Amino acid sequence: MMTAMETFTPGQQKDLKVLIDFVRVYCHASHDPAAREPFAVPPELEGRYRKGVSLCPACAALLSHGIAKRRKCPLDPKPSCKHCRIHCYSTEYRTKIREVMAFSGRRMIMRGRLDYLWHYFF
Repeated sequence: MMTAMETFTPGQQKDLKVLIDFVRVYCHASHDPAAREPFAVPPELEGRYRKGVSLCPACAALLSHGIAKRRKCPLDPKPSCKHCRIHCYSTEYRTKIREVMAFSGRRMIMRGRLDYLWHYFF
């Protein structure tokens, strides 16, 4: 159970919604549906994902790592990753998250999610 010190701020919740959506789109388009398992989203975001989130083990590990890094980020407000002076992710994770963001960002914008276009530029 999370304490008051461990809850996400509204800005962190917004960032995590974007991250979860991007990883979910990437995983569902790139990996075998049979390998997916339910992923436990942070309690603050459960209302947004009532149907749940299912991911393959590799994407679940990437998302768990991203959530942990976002929780520990010392910057407030946090800039987008491409404008950040502190890189949370190790080289291995940074390469993978860039791949996920590039793939999912294009796909979501082509499907009419213009709010992600706003996130991309700002």
